[in-house]
Amino acid sequence: MNTKKDIVKVAKPKLMRFMEEINSEAIDIEDEYEMNNISFSDCEIRTKTADKLKVDGVIFSKMDFKDIFLKSLELTDVRFENCDLSNADFSGAVIHRAEFINCKLMGLNLNEASLNHLTINQCNCKFILMNYVKMKNIIISDCIFESSYIQESKLDKVEFRNCNFKQSQLSGTSLSGVDLSDSEFEGAGFRAEDLKGAIVSATQAVDFSKIFGLKVKG
Repeated sequence: MNTKKDIVKVAKPKLMRFMEEINSEAIDIEDEYEMNNISFSDCEIRTKTADKLKVDGVIFSKMDFKDIFLKSLELTDVRFENCDLSNADFSGAVIHRAEFINCKLMGLNLNEASLNHLTINQCNCKFILMNYVKMKNIIISDCIFESSYIQESKLDKVEFRNCNFKQSQLSGTSLSGVDLSDSEFEGAGFRAEDLKGAIVSATQAVDFSKIFGLKVKG
């Protein structure tokens, strides 16, 4: 159980109390399509490619987004619950006030995305691509990020809580001010300057020093 205090303040999605509910239906998405104030549950998305989709005030529950390509995607006030977004392509997306809860994000492409006020909780994010991403006001907790790529990204007010980043690549991403102390980074790739100013545990300090060829005397 996570006991870390909320150092980073993340705004939750602003969702209407009463929303249109769509359950167990097939959905077609067209270019420049807009979704507003809808709760989708267990629906099939037949479209695999769409451009300039805008989603505002929407809940997706038990939805399958595998392999979908959504170009120029805008998500505002959106919650994903128990959804599968494996190998989806959201590159270049603008995501503001969103939550991913208990989702499969394996291989999700978020390269060059802009993420603000985002919560990712209890998600499988293996092989996720988050290169050249702008991240601000983000809390990522109890997630698997093994073999992920978070390179050349900008982090501002970001927290990692009890996450697994084994064998991940984070080179070119400054972790200054980021608390890494209760997450795992075995085999992860960094540059020395990436870790400058990061908050680490005593054990991690020894492990990271070994990465850069330092010998610590006991």
